[in-house]
Amino acid sequence: MSSTCHVTHDGASWLASAGTYPRSTLALWEEQPDAPVVLPCGTAFDVVGTPALFGRRMLDRLWAEGPGSGPVAVLRGRMLLFAAPGTAQRLPSLLEWEEWGSGSDHTGRTDGIPPLICHGTGDAVTVPPVSATAPGTSAARWLVAPDTRHPWLPGPEILLWAAVRAARAAVRISISPPADVDAKVYDVSRRR
Repeated sequence: MSSTCHVTHDGASWLASAGTYPRSTLALWEEQPDAPVVLPCGTAFDVVGTPALFGRRMLDRLWAEGPGSGPVAVLRGRMLLFAAPGTAQRLPSLLEWEEWGSGSDHTGRTDGIPPLICHGTGDAVTVPPVSATAPGTSAARWLVAPDTRHPWLPGPEILLWAAVRAARAAVRISISPPADVDAKVYDVSRRR
């Protein structure tokens, strides 16, 4: 997996472009590179929040079997996957179609998976500092930091694909019947 934990100047410019006053945000980061900032979603990016472990499974699938990811951050025990604008609006309906169903009684292919929280137009998220801090010193940090002015961002279909793959990886399926605990086992390898 490509792992960049330092936001480049171009990456910071892209992040700041989401806000109302990009130059002020960049000036703040120049003075205080270890300051997290709250930025609006919906124009430069949407954000999909997952519990950290499930998000890590999604990220592993995106990098091992898929196209990779856009920027990814960790904040307060949640993973924030930066996505293409419009993802927050479309992903919930795709999840319902996959029978993800929040509170539904039916058993779908992705039962038992934690809900994804989609942040889009009208929402804002806290982004980690742009400086690379020592591991463990900040509650907010970048796993894959933005490094260009136009990063590739996954759309809702790709995130759905990753979520379904992560859910399947978490469930072990066996084609063998369960072992009979009371069965007598004989070693036939020593037969003459």
